[in-house]
Amino acid sequence: MITVKKSVFILSIFILLAGIRLVSAQSLPDFTPLIEKNSAAVVNISTTLKQMDVSQQQYNLPQVPEDSPFYEFFEKYFNQAPDGMQPFSERSSLGSGFIISKDGYVITNNHVVAEADEIIVRLNDRREFVAEVIGTDPRSDIAVLKIDAEDLPVLRLGDSSRLKVGEWVLAIGSPFGFDHSVTQGIISAMGRSLPNDSYIPFIQTDVAINPGNSGGPLFNLDGEVIGVNSQIYSRNGGYMGLSFAVPINVVTDVYEQIRDKGMVSRGWLGVIIQDVTRELAESFEMKLPRGALVARVLPDSPADRANLQVGDIIISFNNMEVATSSDLPPIVGTTKAGSRVPVEVMRAGKMQTVTVTVDELPENLTADRGDTGKAPGEPPANELNIIVVDPSDEQRLQFQIEDHGILVQSVGEGPASKAGIREGDVILLLDNQRISNAQQFDKLLDKLPKNKSIPILIQRQGNPTFLAFRLDDE
Repeated sequence: MITVKKSVFILSIFILLAGIRLVSAQSLPDFTPLIEKNSAAVVNISTTLKQMDVSQQQYNLPQVPEDSPFYEFFEKYFNQAPDGMQPFSERSSLGSGFIISKDGYVITNNHVVAEADEIIVRLNDRREFVAEVIGTDPRSDIAVLKIDAEDLPVLRLGDSSRLKVGEWVLAIGSPFGFDHSVTQGIISAMGRSLPNDSYIPFIQTDVAINPGNSGGPLFNLDGEVIGVNSQIYSRNGGYMGLSFAVPINVVTDVYEQIRDKGMVSRGWLGVIIQDVTRELAESFEMKLPRGALVARVLPDSPADRANLQVGDIIISFNNMEVATSSDLPPIVGTTKAGSRVPVEVMRAGKMQTVTVTVDELPENLTADRGDTGKAPGEPPANELNIIVVDPSDEQRLQFQIEDHGILVQSVGEGPASKAGIREGDVILLLDNQRISNAQQFDKLLDKLPKNKSIPILIQRQGNPTFLAFRLDDE
């Protein structure tokens, strides 16, 4: 028989469990109002690209009669119809976007509409419009479209500089063509730098993003767009928990420039940089690794005119901290051309400030890459266990050696190989001193201290990189 005390105790337990469930439920966000309010301004984008038939373009094949013994072969392998091949084939793709103004401006990814012959924007109410490309910016992967419509629903834009890791976010898009699909997650990291996208500090999330989501909005809990979904990291082509969005502050700047000027301009400093590793920090007598290490100063660039030097470590740019090398390009890119800004650098162990006048980023800054090759040589004999030679005129051209540097002919096991030096590398600096010839290099090498990290600047396939090695006592 259950006593009154037991009944009260059991009732208390039920109330406690119900309270826990209620608190848990209340702690999770309700996305329903956000979706109901904003879905109408999210659009589906479909594109059509006409392209030459590959078989005709490459082989210029003749028409094959149906009674020919080769007819079935050509039909199977070259899609040859009895009345001849079609000169063009059509390729379609799907993406997402959102309306940013009532008079019909639409934001999406550049890769969604690149090279498209026709772009169709479909609204939530199933109206369809042929879109005009106002402008594109491949560096940020943003495109601005315009549709002929008025009084359209629009989305509110947030401030991506105020985002924090762990915030709830939500995406609306058309993955695999499924219109207005909604997925949610959190911000995993901020300021991610991706290969070939150094000017964009991406927002990393764990929101499920798949093909077709590209160009769609990423919302915060206030219903503001804080990013444009752009890329995923995937080994199989589908979502694997790593999604990347272009911050809305970058998108807004690109949109306004395209709308007002028809193009996008960015600031340019003119340096090739790399991260400061623990070994490099020690070699430059820094307590902690930080900043962007200047591996090369491009001639006649803003950095060159301001007398920035190879080996400088940029700590701040325009009064904004540069914690890692990936921080610098977005900061420089958002600086207006013609601006005079302070740049704080560490040079030879001392802090100093230089003033740089920023230029506009040129259209093409890709460096030519030469082939590296193994040249014959005798067994290595110096403390690095490498052979270095003065380059011939032909080798200077082949390995893109300008006014100084020596060529690494072979590398044996030892400090150099551990540091990552390879055959075909060009040594430009040793312990922050320019290398003019092999004899000078050997003399400097003999004077280096033991058991201390030493910086060495090498050039590989036209790209300079700082490494650090240590000479051990025998």
